[in-house]
Amino acid sequence: MAELMNIHIQGGRIIDPANNIDRVEDLYVANGNIIASGNAPDGFTADKIIDATNQIVCPGLVDLSARMREPGQEYKATLKSECAAAIAGGITTSCCPPDTTPIIDTPAMANMLTHRGREIGLTRILPLGALTRALGGETLSDMHALHRAGCVAFSNANNAITNTMVMRRAMEYASSFDLLLILHANDPWLSDIGCMHEGEISTRLGLAGIPEAAETVIVARDLALIEQTGVRAHFARLSSARSVDLIVQARKRGIKVTADVAMHHLYLTEYDVSDFNTLCRVIPPLRSERDKDRLRTAVAQGDIQAICSDHQPHERDAKLAAFSEAEPGISGLETLLPLGLKLVHEEVMDLSTLIASLSSGPAALLGIKAGSLGTGCLADICIFDPHEEWLLDSTKLLSKGHNTPFKHWPLKGRVNTTLLAGNIVYSRI
Repeated sequence: MAELMNIHIQGGRIIDPANNIDRVEDLYVANGNIIASGNAPDGFTADKIIDATNQIVCPGLVDLSARMREPGQEYKATLKSECAAAIAGGITTSCCPPDTTPIIDTPAMANMLTHRGREIGLTRILPLGALTRALGGETLSDMHALHRAGCVAFSNANNAITNTMVMRRAMEYASSFDLLLILHANDPWLSDIGCMHEGEISTRLGLAGIPEAAETVIVARDLALIEQTGVRAHFARLSSARSVDLIVQARKRGIKVTADVAMHHLYLTEYDVSDFNTLCRVIPPLRSERDKDRLRTAVAQGDIQAICSDHQPHERDAKLAAFSEAEPGISGLETLLPLGLKLVHEEVMDLSTLIASLSSGPAALLGIKAGSLGTGCLADICIFDPHEEWLLDSTKLLSKGHNTPFKHWPLKGRVNTTLLAGNIVYSRI
């Protein structure tokens, strides 16, 4: 990294939900940290002045699920390419699920990933440790050792743990060390060979469906175990209204549980699959209009605490197969913030709520020092123009994965500058 500079961010509208700040004032950075806001501290001399007039200055975004494809699938993407895409989207912290090759089920793998992230120096990579060895769903991993090696939470990725006793033991283990579990709710027997939401559209298209119950029965099971064990748990990438309702009810009973949703589930529905568009093939599947609307309301009301990109870059051929055979996933790093801002423009939620769901919300549930612009905090900062209008050209994405169903969408709002620990790692101006 370049030598740290004293940076004066001038005239921007600072939105910092962690500290309930929303006002126009200057921000001062030195030695990689935020040292003051408002008036310049005594003796401060800026090496660099960033004019943020008519721009938003917010904490760097924290993404709870971004598959960087390295190690193991470098033909799809690399850490270097996806870190570059992340900072272009204002993301300064990215959580990497454990289903890499090799799987993140040893301290050596966790150390390797964080080391590679520091070596590249663009965005902070936080590994999620495997909940079970080889993600097999049978034998618990050494979560304590993985935590000491840098894993911020534990997940079995998209691999189901069908043995309820194994899940109970995993929760008891995690609870004893106050570790966070990130759960993907899917019953493999109900989802079976399904490739889209089970309903009228799947019937008309002749595609095998994944019923809503494939998600809700696991949410209900895991909530019962969470209540019994007292573990800190988080449901990742919810897709249905009923799942949200189950979690809201559980939280009212005092159960420690949080949830996130992928940005594409706040826009797309089963109807977007009507022309067999493989770019809309995702897991969990795109569900009904009612589900989409409930997910939007849940984020706006704080029932869902975070929005993630669920970034899954693919090479072109992965999406050229028949719908049921195409690989699931969307390239979402560079569209995370612009699509979020579209929710603000559509008056689904206010700007502060959006920024909280992309920064302080996920940071708080992970228990990491991020998502805040308070004095003394690490200077992870995103500066964006909320007014710039642009058309998404998927071929110009920095990610190696150009698989986005949002190509040609008109968007409003674009990142101009990203700082990581006081370093300017991305600048369009």
